[in-house]
Amino acid sequence: MSNITAKSVKTLLALVLALVGFLGAGTTASASPTLPAGQVSAQAACGDTSGFDVVPLGGLPAQATDTYDLIQTDGPFPFDQDGTVFQNREGLLPSCSSGYYHEYTVITPGSSDRGARRIVTGSGGEYFYTGDHYGSFSLIDV
Repeated sequence: MSNITAKSVKTLLALVLALVGFLGAGTTASASPTLPAGQVSAQAACGDTSGFDVVPLGGLPAQATDTYDLIQTDGPFPFDQDGTVFQNREGLLPSCSSGYYHEYTVITPGSSDRGARRIVTGSGGEYFYTGDHYGSFSLIDV
């Protein structure tokens, strides 16, 4: 009798492993889609970024690359407001919790103040550029 029980347990275990392997293979394929050229992989955990125009970092004013480099090294930043929470009051970025976005000044040559250009970062790794003081945003391909 114990021989039949052991054989049944082995068969059941083989079926469970096969089922888990089958389900796992299907999940893995859909979890890591290949992105077409020109699309960035950063996706806000709290919203969809697919509707934004995508611009390469090198296609923005040179000062945007300078700001990006400062963000990567955590400063020092030229303005006290750099790195502060961006509230998304305009509602143009995906709706995320307070503290998700932070803003950084992109220097405007000849401007006596911060100017209108900013990079806004998301906690999910997104980078947005605005050249018109939050009137519109593009997703930066970094």
